[in-house]
Amino acid sequence: MTPDLAVEIDLLDARLSGWGFPRWGSAEAAGLDLHACLDEALDLPPQGPPALIPAGFRLAIRDPAWCGLVFPRSGLGHREGLVLGNGTGVIDADYAGPLLISAWNRNPGGSALRIAPGDRIAQLVFTRVTRPTFTIRDGSDAAPRTEAGARGTGGFGSTGRR
Repeated sequence: MTPDLAVEIDLLDARLSGWGFPRWGSAEAAGLDLHACLDEALDLPPQGPPALIPAGFRLAIRDPAWCGLVFPRSGLGHREGLVLGNGTGVIDADYAGPLLISAWNRNPGGSALRIAPGDRIAQLVFTRVTRPTFTIRDGSDAAPRTEAGARGTGGFGSTGRR
């Protein structure tokens, strides 16, 4: 399979090569592992402020039909409470700066979450971007959609749990 996208990576931290970057966790993994390029361990206090952690590289996507999405690693988020301070990071095709990971300890109490240099703390997924053509309507007199299966105006949770 030939990739649809060619991305240039500039290593800013020489330790990345020794840590095996760039690599995916398995042959079919969607996310490229991102390492914490810290000089010393960092302790994130429970529900304290998020920290920006360098990923040690910058990338050039350049193709506006693509972007990168930064997600937390599921095990760290579920078991240890490490999530992204911004939910999901978006790397636009024209961004040229170093990649930073906004890390946050979501746990409401207990001890700080320790991140050591080289820890794999997030993942980068590349995906296509679609820019739709919009039809702008005046919402004050527009009738709600009535096609079969349309949800109408019920709002959050209007379809129930089952």
